[in-house]
Amino acid sequence: MKTPGRRPQRVAEAIREVVAVFLAEEARDPRIGLVTVTGVRATPDLKRAVVTFVAHGDEAARKASLEGLTAAAVAMRFHLGKRLRLRVVPELVFEPDVVIDKAARIHELLAGLRREGEGDPS
Repeated sequence: MKTPGRRPQRVAEAIREVVAVFLAEEARDPRIGLVTVTGVRATPDLKRAVVTFVAHGDEAARKASLEGLTAAAVAMRFHLGKRLRLRVVPELVFEPDVVIDKAARIHELLAGLRREGEGDPS
């Protein structure tokens, strides 16, 4: 079986750029708040692309942004078809990026350990 090579990575990066521009300039759904596209993972056959994003705001704003992005996926896919020359335009699936939340939690834990260490006389 043939290995996919770098093409899925290159297509994923192009998708990330097009989706980010679409969200900044053309997205009309009021549920989509301030959203940063952090990455795209494309399947080797390029039929599906998972777009990871960070939605800024409280939990309700994040949930509304995910709903808005999911609803706008068809329009973004159409936009991708016009911008990129692909035989098959991938289906877009949106997932919140939890890496930043995990990093913030680790930072909090380390800060707590530092405070405990400073207060300990031994």
